[in-house]
Amino acid sequence: MRIVWSILLGIGLLAPAFGQQGDLQLALLKYRGGGDWYADPTALPNMARFVNEELEMNLNPDYATVDAGSPELFNYPFVHITGHGNILFTDEEAKNLRQYLISGGFLYIDDNYGLDKFIRPAMKKVFPELSFIELPFEHPIYQQPYAFPNGLPKIHEHDGKAPQGFGLIYEGRVVCFYTYETDITDGWEDAEVHNNAPEKRQQALQMGANIIQYAFTQ
Repeated sequence: MRIVWSILLGIGLLAPAFGQQGDLQLALLKYRGGGDWYADPTALPNMARFVNEELEMNLNPDYATVDAGSPELFNYPFVHITGHGNILFTDEEAKNLRQYLISGGFLYIDDNYGLDKFIRPAMKKVFPELSFIELPFEHPIYQQPYAFPNGLPKIHEHDGKAPQGFGLIYEGRVVCFYTYETDITDGWEDAEVHNNAPEKRQQALQMGANIIQYAFTQ
C-alpha cells in the first residue's frame, strides 16, 4: 500500500504493535443512521482464513469493529462497510474517514441489498469532489491473483441487474471499492448461512482475495 505505516507510527496514528507479522487485522466500520452495519458476522473471519491459506498471508482471523470517527481507524489498513439500510456520517466522522483514506487506508463497501441509495450520499460527504466510477473489467482488481475477465461474480440475485464494481479514485489511487448487485460478502459467510452453491461461495472468496491483495499492494 502507498501508506507508510512506519511514518504513521512515528506520529502516533498507529498502535505500537501494528505492522508486526500476524497483527494485520481487517476491520468492520460501525456507522450511524440505523442500518445493520453488523450484517454478515462470519464474513471477515472466513475471508481472513481464506487469504491466509491461499495467498500465504498472515491476517488475524478476528476482525475489529471501529467507529468512523475514531482515531483507531488508522490502526487498520482495510476497513469494510456492509448492510441493508441507512448510513450517516457526521462532519467529524466524514473528515476522519477522508483523512484515513487519503493517508493510504482502503475502504471496501458491499451493498447487501438496500444500501446503495444511502451509501452514495454518505461517501459524497467524505469526498465531495469525487464520484463513483465503474472500474473496467481489465482493472487489476479483477485480474490478480484470480482472473475475473467479466468483472464481479453474481452471488445473489435481486433485481436481475448485472453486478457492478465502482471505485473512488483519489490522486490516481482507488481509495474505496464498492460492489453492487452481487452480495459478495454473503458468499464469504459460513456455508450454511445462505446455502450458496459451493462454486458461488468459491467465486465470492476468490474475488474477496483479489480485493484484499489489491488493497495491500496497489
